[in-house]
Amino acid sequence: MDEIRYFLYTLRPSRLERLSEGPTPEEAAIISEHFAYLEALTEQGIVLLAGRTLTTDERTFGIVVLKAESQEAARAIMANDPGVKGGVQRAELFPYRIAPMARL
Repeated sequence: MDEIRYFLYTLRPSRLERLSEGPTPEEAAIISEHFAYLEALTEQGIVLLAGRTLTTDERTFGIVVLKAESQEAARAIMANDPGVKGGVQRAELFPYRIAPMARL
């Protein structure tokens, strides 16, 4: 088994207007599945942190920090995110190193 490593994927909306004008019913359903997916992975200890900026312009993005045994495993988690699978969000994966971290 490989050692546990950390990864971060960024999420950007495929349709920016979703953030300022609201989602279509299909987008709303997909985003609901996206949240449920991340909550389940958080409960399993895979996702450490997820959230997004509060901006609604082209600079907005979300992040998901997770742990996985390999880049391929992290890529599979990202690819199976309903927001990505459903085409509502575009994602990009990065290896990540946690430096100082506060204990919450």
